[in-house]
Amino acid sequence: MTMPAPGAHGGDAARLAREMGVPVDFLLDLSASLNPVAPDIAARARSYLGALRRYPDVAEARRVLAQAIGIEPECLLVTNGGAEAISLLGHLLGGRVEEPEFSLHPRGTSTAPRWRSNPHNPTGRLAGSGERADVWDEAFFPMATGRWTRGDTSALAVVGSLTKLFACPGLRLGYAIADPELIRRVERSQPEWAVGGLEVALLPELVAAADLMGWAKEIAALREDLTELLTRHRLSPSPSDANFVLCDAPAGFRDKLLAQGIVVRDCASFGMPHHVRMAVPDGAGMDRLSTALDVLANDNHLNA
Repeated sequence: MTMPAPGAHGGDAARLAREMGVPVDFLLDLSASLNPVAPDIAARARSYLGALRRYPDVAEARRVLAQAIGIEPECLLVTNGGAEAISLLGHLLGGRVEEPEFSLHPRGTSTAPRWRSNPHNPTGRLAGSGERADVWDEAFFPMATGRWTRGDTSALAVVGSLTKLFACPGLRLGYAIADPELIRRVERSQPEWAVGGLEVALLPELVAAADLMGWAKEIAALREDLTELLTRHRLSPSPSDANFVLCDAPAGFRDKLLAQGIVVRDCASFGMPHHVRMAVPDGAGMDRLSTALDVLANDNHLNA
């Protein structure tokens, strides 16, 4: 069976399952780098379904999130996922990157503001203390450090993703941090009711339940387990501070894993065709990945 081609981004398990003719739950999606130790979002969301019958009011969610981060509410904008924060700021500020870098960041001239994911996507490495950027994308920062933000006061803006932190990409929750004047400009560009009622109703409870330091420690331990597993199978994982690991990929590796029901992020779109990025799975996911790699090794597929 020919495996479906990878998409432009990870997290497309629904499309892959449809094209493969299998239930989406058959796939373990390690192409989407989500928090493997996040609380059960579905159980928490059930208490807020009444919000679906009301237009959303983001004010309380904004206040609670700003307080958790340690900034004033006027310095923060809640957005429809981190992608909207990137889009809004990108249109206003423009930007440039040093490749490889996350594909949604703007690519402009050498004089445009510099964008940098932190930890870097796809390598997973945190920026050094002396490194500077005009816009930091901190989608994975809390899971790497146990802190909400680096707090770089020299930067123009920061973007973040609660959908990754709370492992709920179906609920679009992100944010932008900047000085109040820039936030007002960004907000004027944002459509009315950009963030849904269920999201803003649920956000305060999610923030209250956040255990950033505890989660970062658990993720670090799981990442070590993943690195050891990949090393055991001679896949040469690169050092990472994030909730994902970049590693070498023999020819056809992504398709062979997909046939076993494991989705990994093909890195050809980063200009790295011989690498894949794997999200750190939970314990059950680690066991499933180990079994799949053992099958490939026994079939002599890993180094074919």
